[in-house]
Amino acid sequence: MKAYELLFFVSPTLEDETREATLARVDAAITQQGGKVDKVDAWGKRKLAFEVDRLTDGDYYLINFHAEPTSIAELDRVLRITDAVIRFIVVCKEADQAPRVLDVSAKE
Repeated sequence: MKAYELLFFVSPTLEDETREATLARVDAAITQQGGKVDKVDAWGKRKLAFEVDRLTDGDYYLINFHAEPTSIAELDRVLRITDAVIRFIVVCKEADQAPRVLDVSAKE
């Protein structure tokens, strides 16, 4: 299994239940494919560099996990169909190499 990072943000106006359900869905997408979530880091509300879907702020989450490379496609699919996730990026953290961007979503 390889190490990955997932960074995504949701609208800061989401209710806590919706935010928790989104995190649970992402966690399930990783673990159902045989992956293991190492750490979930809630960064909180941050200013966006530019307006996205009429939002100027986003509530960010960083998830470090291990998974098989073949399971990233399913994670990508789940993130794209999850309405609460505005944008996301998945990065492979390979040892002794620069991080490699696997997917950047502009959900349109």
